[in-house]
Formats: sequence, structure tokens, C-alpha cells
Amino acid sequence: MSAPLRIINGETIRQLAPPKELITWMREAMIAVSKREVELPLRRGMPLPDGMGAIGMMPGYVGGSVQSAGVKLVSLVPPERRKGSSHLGLMVLYDADGLLPVAVLCGGTITAIRTSAATANATDLLARKDAKSLAILGSGEQAQAHIDAIRAIRPIEDLRIWGIDAAAVQALADVKGGRACTTVAEAVDGADIVCTVTAASDPILFGKDLSPGTHVNLVGSSFADKREADDEVVTRSRFYVDYLPSTLDQAGEFLHARKAGLVTDEHIVGEIGAVASGGVPGRQNDDEITLYKSLGVAAQDIVTARRVYELACEAGLGSLAAV
Repeated sequence: MSAPLRIINGETIRQLAPPKELITWMREAMIAVSKREVELPLRRGMPLPDGMGAIGMMPGYVGGSVQSAGVKLVSLVPPERRKGSSHLGLMVLYDADGLLPVAVLCGGTITAIRTSAATANATDLLARKDAKSLAILGSGEQAQAHIDAIRAIRPIEDLRIWGIDAAAVQALADVKGGRACTTVAEAVDGADIVCTVTAASDPILFGKDLSPGTHVNLVGSSFADKREADDEVVTRSRFYVDYLPSTLDQAGEFLHARKAGLVTDEHIVGEIGAVASGGVPGRQNDDEITLYKSLGVAAQDIVTARRVYELACEAGLGSLAAV
């Protein structure tokens, strides 16, 4: 038995998944993760020779109200070799009833929008309610997506942007109504919310530059040997994660601080889904620094794909292909 596949491109995904809807879906996904209504093997990649990049695979299953499995296949390409997005690939969605493949979606688009929405969900739960200033470290696709997502949950009046490509930073600042900064310290000075969305292997964000009350989202690094923030950022913060098993395997900032003997596993307050469901307390006062380490989990991709697929079916969007 087979069923027609619905092919859903990036433009249609963005049309059906505005930031506020996505943030709600990400809260649903992360609560399911923390309740362990999921099967989530740790992400693994296959490096390719001659600096070509890597192929990654993220399979998973989400139960509860979602009842879907999925696999995201992505190619991660160094900047100098890119011919498009930093994340290219496909998302295959399976219905749990018979495990029939029902949709193929643009994996790059899903990665871009679900990552920023997951960050916004965490920010909504952990940042001060009066937060109005946002520092974005990075100037690529994720920087743009994060600005839009954070603006959906806080009234940002002061946007600062830093990146290694000054022209790209200025262009993004012009489009988004922000201020281009020449140093990280300038960007984060007094910022209520800080998002790191870079490809840095070594720290660009330093604890000494953070102000009391800041909420930090570490998003760009997803490998055990890479980190965007130094040990002081980790030790100064009330530390939250998306999925504890992947944190202990792949979160470079936390693993570096632990190896240095500065923190133990108990430094991790809990998973963001447990905060959303009320099982773990969030921010305790307006002066503490809170931090969300985002590695990304397949549950986020699957919930996004499932909800977009349902809306596409209702609206008659996407192309049907026989398999």
C-alpha cells in the first residue's frame, strides 16, 4: 500500500508557519520532549573529504497529539563552498499509522524557522517580561529569523547586531531597523536578550561583558569541540537546555566548563519543556542571568512538519507525487 506524497516547498512552509504559530508548536514539541513522549536518537553527521562539509541525519518520533515520525537529512557546507542556505536538505514525514511517508518538505526552511521559534519559546519563558533590547551576534539566515521570532514575543525597541562581515551586518541592520556594532562588547552591553547565531569554533561571547538580568540564547554551535561562549558565561548563568542527553554529548560550552572543573551536571537547571509545563522553575529574579543552550532536536522538525502538512492538506497546497 502506498499514499501520494505531498511535496511542500520553503515558500509554502513560511506561508503556513508564521512566527507566533511556530512558537506555539515549539512549546508543544519541547513539552513532549521533557515528558519523554518521543524517540530521539542523538544527531550524528558524516564528514566528507577535502573540506566539502558534512551530511547529517536527524530521525525521531513524537507521540501525544502529533503521532508522527520523521527524518531530516541536511548538508552542512563551509561558507566558501555554499550555493545557498547554510542548511540544505529534506524533511520526510511519516504518519504513525502504518509508517507511511506522507510528505517531503524543504529541510533548510524547517531548520531556519523552527530554530528561531524554539529560541523565542525559551526567551518567552526565561527573559524578563520588560525586556526591550536585543543583541544578535551573527548576520546570516538565523540572525534574520531570530530577530523576527524574538520580536513576536517581546516589544524590542533597541536592536544591536554584530558579525564578522561588516557589510552583511550593516545590511541586516538597515533592513531590520537596528544598529550595527563593531564589537561584541558594544552589542551586548546592557542588552536584555542576547542571541549567538554564529559559526564560531572559539568563544566570541564573554561572561565579563554580560549585564545582570540578561537572558542568553546559545544557538550557533552544536558540536562538543566548538563553543560560542566562554566558561564565565556558563558559570554566571542559570543554565537551561533543550534536551539533556544531547547537552551532555554535544554542548561545547557546558562540556568545556565541566572539563575545567567549574561546573557539574547539577549546574543544568532543567529542560525548557519542563519549564513550559511547570515542572521546573524559570527565572527567579530580575538580576540573574539566564541561559538557554539550543542544540536542536528532531522533535522540533517533526512537529513543524506535521502542523505544516495538516495546514497544507486543508488549503490544498503543495504538489502531490505518486511513489
